[in-house]
Amino acid sequence: MLFGAHVSSAGGLWNAPKNAAEIGCEVLQMFSRPPQGGKPKPITEEVTHQFKEEMEKYSIKHAYIHAPYFINLASSNERIRHGSIAILREELERGSLLGCKGMMFHPGSAKDVGQEEGELLVIAGLNTLLDGYEGSCQLLIEISAGAGMVMGDTFEELARFLHEAKQGKQIGICFDTQHAFASGYDIRTQKGLDNVLIQFDQQIGLQHLIASHCNDSKVDLGTHKDRHEHLGEGFMGLETFKQFIHHPKIQHLDLILETPIDGQRKKEIELLKTFRLETQKNV
Repeated sequence: MLFGAHVSSAGGLWNAPKNAAEIGCEVLQMFSRPPQGGKPKPITEEVTHQFKEEMEKYSIKHAYIHAPYFINLASSNERIRHGSIAILREELERGSLLGCKGMMFHPGSAKDVGQEEGELLVIAGLNTLLDGYEGSCQLLIEISAGAGMVMGDTFEELARFLHEAKQGKQIGICFDTQHAFASGYDIRTQKGLDNVLIQFDQQIGLQHLIASHCNDSKVDLGTHKDRHEHLGEGFMGLETFKQFIHHPKIQHLDLILETPIDGQRKKEIELLKTFRLETQKNV
């Protein structure tokens, strides 16, 4: 496993690798555009060169883009759906220019259309945004906590998106530990994690599991709320993350912190590396 965090790219995308290296990251996640809306700055040849140069300079292995928060492929509003599709496609293209490994996004909420129609709209949206796409940046659907009618909170639903989308084999999954826990997937024990990974493999396929957000939870199991906490300070506990890092089936994952931004992430990265060292000693 490689470890990283969501970092700022303020002042220019090329600043993200330096910001990541300062807290000990080996991989990074960033926004390539304002997450709340607004026109992104173009990715010129100069920007691409500068970003890749900084990635190499600071030995950051992989970069990921997180899509804006306002994306909703399941909206009843056609303008919102089409706008979301256009932005996701644009972010994939931008990620490809930068050499990013993947771009993760939340499918959106079906509160205005209902579960079945929402799933069909998401599948249709995936078909449109990937039509003719030949870039290198992989589309990653992030598992959600499932508040209200937010899409993508169960393996069954994620599996349907991948199995029914025309280019579903190209789509990956970003597993968020807190979102999964809030959705009812108990990974706090070895047996629990084993069972969850078996379910994932049977329904989706572990080959689709590309990255994971690494967050403890401010809320208890199955409460369907998106509330991140520092590692070991929430309902999940440190043992959860130690077991996660030690598990042999998911050693290929990039693990990315989205814990509260208050200066603790450097210590959390160091902690994750300590857990990894234990794994290496036990091999």
